[in-house]
Amino acid sequence: MNDPILRYTLVERVMHWIAALTYTYVLLTGLAFYSPHLYWIATILGGAPTSRFWHPWLGVVFALAIAWMLRAWLADMRITPDDRRWGQAIQHYVRNEDENLPPIGRFNLGQKQFFWIMFYAAAVLLITGAVLWFPERIPWSLRALRYAAILLHVAAALITIGLFIIHVYMGTAVVRGGFTSIIRGEVSPAWARTHHRLWYDRVTGR
Repeated sequence: MNDPILRYTLVERVMHWIAALTYTYVLLTGLAFYSPHLYWIATILGGAPTSRFWHPWLGVVFALAIAWMLRAWLADMRITPDDRRWGQAIQHYVRNEDENLPPIGRFNLGQKQFFWIMFYAAAVLLITGAVLWFPERIPWSLRALRYAAILLHVAAALITIGLFIIHVYMGTAVVRGGFTSIIRGEVSPAWARTHHRLWYDRVTGR
């Protein structure tokens, strides 16, 4: 049987791209606010007032998309003994020797770690961003809270930037077929057997 296998539903794909596009916008505008040398980015994106207005609102949309993913993928994102065995054989993944890796479920250990770090980082960004969004609500006596919010916001943002770069690289250059699956939603049976054997067995009833 060579019929394509549904990996992501239409709703999952839409939510993924909402998260990706909103994150890209808040990343670019955030960089513009972070350094004067990058302020030209805000000019390209409609100017400083426009960027300042949309940055927090699209940050909220990004956080909501991540929350939706948590609800939809919670069962698939739990780390299992199979994941730990896969992690112990990570050298085969690095060398692109997938045939030597232990069988894994719908998501591998790296994908799960990426999701959880992004989830917690998004929570930090949302909370600290709210403090920076409405600084007048914070009494001056609690100014240390403002400073802490700035440091945590920047730290969480830098973590997500690194993860985002790795995620895009892995999905487009390392694991061929991963990027097209989040566009079309389907993968070939051979791809599913090679990269996610336990998930393949489950969805095909083997």
